[in-house]
Amino acid sequence: MNFEVVIGLEVHAQLSTESKMFCACSSDYQEAEPNTVVCPVCMGMPGVLPVINRRAVEHVIRTGLALGCEISSYTKFDRKNYPYPDLMKGYQISQYDLPIASNGSMPIEVDGVRRSAGITRVHLEEDVAKLMHRTEEFGEGYSLLDVNRAGVPLMEVVGEPDLRSPEEARAYLVQLHSILHVRPVGQVELGTKVEIKNMNSYRSVFRALEYEAERQIEVVRSGRRIVQETRGWDEEESVTFSQRIKEGASDYRYFPEPDLPPLRISPEWVTEVQASIPELPHTRKNRFVHQLGLPEYDAGLLTASQSTADYFEAVLTAAPSGPDLSGQFAKAISNWMLGEMARLLNQSGQHISDVRIEPAQVAELQTMVDDSTLSSTMAKTVFEKMFETGLPPRKIAEFEGLVQISDTDAVQTAVLEAIAANPDPVQDYLAGKQQAMGFLVGQVMKATRGKANPRMASQMVREHLEAMR
Repeated sequence: MNFEVVIGLEVHAQLSTESKMFCACSSDYQEAEPNTVVCPVCMGMPGVLPVINRRAVEHVIRTGLALGCEISSYTKFDRKNYPYPDLMKGYQISQYDLPIASNGSMPIEVDGVRRSAGITRVHLEEDVAKLMHRTEEFGEGYSLLDVNRAGVPLMEVVGEPDLRSPEEARAYLVQLHSILHVRPVGQVELGTKVEIKNMNSYRSVFRALEYEAERQIEVVRSGRRIVQETRGWDEEESVTFSQRIKEGASDYRYFPEPDLPPLRISPEWVTEVQASIPELPHTRKNRFVHQLGLPEYDAGLLTASQSTADYFEAVLTAAPSGPDLSGQFAKAISNWMLGEMARLLNQSGQHISDVRIEPAQVAELQTMVDDSTLSSTMAKTVFEKMFETGLPPRKIAEFEGLVQISDTDAVQTAVLEAIAANPDPVQDYLAGKQQAMGFLVGQVMKATRGKANPRMASQMVREHLEAMR
């Protein structure tokens, strides 16, 4: 019996709001001392009332629109009941049957194959407190609780079980909780759901899904039954392990949150949020390919990060002759971004937003290459200096003595001297040995310390040699 992997993903994203989901406490808790960014609301004290964070709702609307979802005109919050020590109230405020957004799709591409994975819903909920487990030297264990994270707004994107490989899952995810299904090829019904928790990197997701697919196939082939459960991922051992039997929706005893009124989202509000959505990565990628003539590979890398794509377009806009959308110039700038820029960023551990080079300076550097002021080798040296200092390319080139010699008289003098000083290679060329010309051009470059325009030097050497026939 053959099997196919069926993967659905739940991605949790902490929202970039200034305050928590239902209170005025700061959501910037990471560097704070434990249990200092708290109030009666996020600590679950009796008698307190939550208040909905409008900005968090807008973030979810924006995400839903970006994923092509329908935005609900009427939504509500629900209580999800489960008795965990990190849940301050004994229940979590989440959304169940009326989420903010639903019925969308996520475009994915693996090995040049494009398709869409369905999005079931995008909803809001609050994060829980943080448990920290400790073990004494004599082996006694205990746990500490930091409530700072409790109440921070989380957005959950729940995907349809449309993915068919760990590669597709890796292409889909940023942060996730993944739900894995394995079923025989051709079988319509889904198999038993197994959820893998707390994977926060593409590598962990990929390896966990590969392992779990193999584990479940082996279970089925051996005649055993897959149980619905939650499993953890052990990074060191590269295995999943059972944590608990997975609850169903009925086990959580969802019911409408009585302390929060239903939320009505007007068409005007949706339109306002829609206007704030930037060009989506896949749309921008297609534009780079069709408008700028970039290869799919280049366009994919450039649009993987909005800041990188923004920087790239800023360079094109800053071209000395005005916004330059020609394929040749765009490809040259793409080479700088994906080559030297990426290498230096990786080497220095910096982000593109930290770079000292202004986009206009990259455009100027490429212009200096195009007009033969710099050779490609010289330009790389200048780029490194630009990265280190933030100085403009022309100033660096002049200071370092890297400006290419394109003066006809100066290059011709070096050519004549090279021919006069090397009679044997000259005779070899005249006898039909074309490679001898390369030697003579090398002598010209040596005499000018690599500054002669190589194209001009090559042309002049050939013209003078041909004149000697």
